[in-house]
Amino acid sequence: MKKTSPRLRPGIDRRTVLKGAAAVAAVGTAVTGFPAYLKAAGKPIKIGMPTILSGRVAILGESSVAAASNEVRKINEAGGIEGRMLELVTRDSRAKPDEAARMTRDLVNNEGCEIIIDAEASGASFAVNEVVRDMKQYCIHTNSETSSLTADPKNQVPWVFRSCRQGIHDAVGGGLVAAKVAKEKGLKRWATVSPDYAYGRANTDEFMEYVKLFSPDIEIIEQTWPKLFQPDYTENVTALLNAQPQAVYSCLWGGDLVSFFDQASLYGLFDQFTAFAVNLGDYPVLSAIKSRPAGVYSGSRYHKDIPNTPENEAWYDDFMAHSNVLPTNWAWQNAAAINFVAEALKKTGGDTDTEKMAAATTGLSINSPFGVDGTLTLREEDHTLVNYMVGYSKTIVDEPYVVDFDQTAWSEIYKHEGEWKKRNGYA
Repeated sequence: MKKTSPRLRPGIDRRTVLKGAAAVAAVGTAVTGFPAYLKAAGKPIKIGMPTILSGRVAILGESSVAAASNEVRKINEAGGIEGRMLELVTRDSRAKPDEAARMTRDLVNNEGCEIIIDAEASGASFAVNEVVRDMKQYCIHTNSETSSLTADPKNQVPWVFRSCRQGIHDAVGGGLVAAKVAKEKGLKRWATVSPDYAYGRANTDEFMEYVKLFSPDIEIIEQTWPKLFQPDYTENVTALLNAQPQAVYSCLWGGDLVSFFDQASLYGLFDQFTAFAVNLGDYPVLSAIKSRPAGVYSGSRYHKDIPNTPENEAWYDDFMAHSNVLPTNWAWQNAAAINFVAEALKKTGGDTDTEKMAAATTGLSINSPFGVDGTLTLREEDHTLVNYMVGYSKTIVDEPYVVDFDQTAWSEIYKHEGEWKKRNGYA
């Protein structure tokens, strides 16, 4: 796959995406929290977006910007919100939590951003969460899957929301599929290889918890924890080869997952056991792996056939027509965030006051091609996303790369999520 630059495509600046009428081209700085009637006529609503635009996982950050800017374009071409255009202002955090926090403050204080879209990975999202808590700044987290970010009451903020999948949801869905496969194939000896930070540890623990719940006779015989963004996985591959498991789980992601798969394939690793990789299903990841193994179980990320609806296919076609990058899991989550923001702004009459936006967003449902029934909801109780597609597919070598999607019913997810929250003191 051709590597794209953070500028995305000619005519779109990485720091600022503004589409709409010429009347809004020359604007001043917005002041967060002023009511709509006090704002200058035609002044754009600035949306600040810290994300990862350099390094090995830049493909995910670039797809986040591409998706968000495309939704901004469509909203502005339709007339904006109460006559005001949306403007997207992005920053490259380089996946560093301190940079993400600093840039969030800068986006609000110096760029005049009235809304924050936190398009960071988990480590940085926790840092951003504290910044927007202190600043009383309306924010939607769009990429972090670490469950405690919104599940743990200590982390919950009245004006902060989450438009991305939650690890516990994938864990239930993955556990159900993995347990079924384990029983069919007699997979009792398991190993894991996941990144050594909050997301990797929590996601892996949750997945294995549910595999063992649904298939109690399995055991974990080896766990290896590569550092985030490390270049060489020889030590981790060797640990797996020495352990001789029957099945392996990984939540490596982005460029790290590509590097691991490429290096592991040299040792014939995927010929020796059944693999489950929750983050494998993204187009850029699958297309970047030099020797794609067939038969790996991949968690649902983004795919134009999942769900297999005209609306999802149309969204994919429109995205590809306006972007030089491929859509990812982060892409649809950021697209959803922009649409949640737009709907909330319609309810407030274009007023970006934090408390008004929070009230408008709490429990909000939108029409979306990414929902199970064509809708997505930001759940009232914990401000997190529900009703998106959850399940696992199997990989094939060539396009469409994944087939045989096994969808998890949300009734199952709600049941086990509720029990999980009680066990962890979250409910």
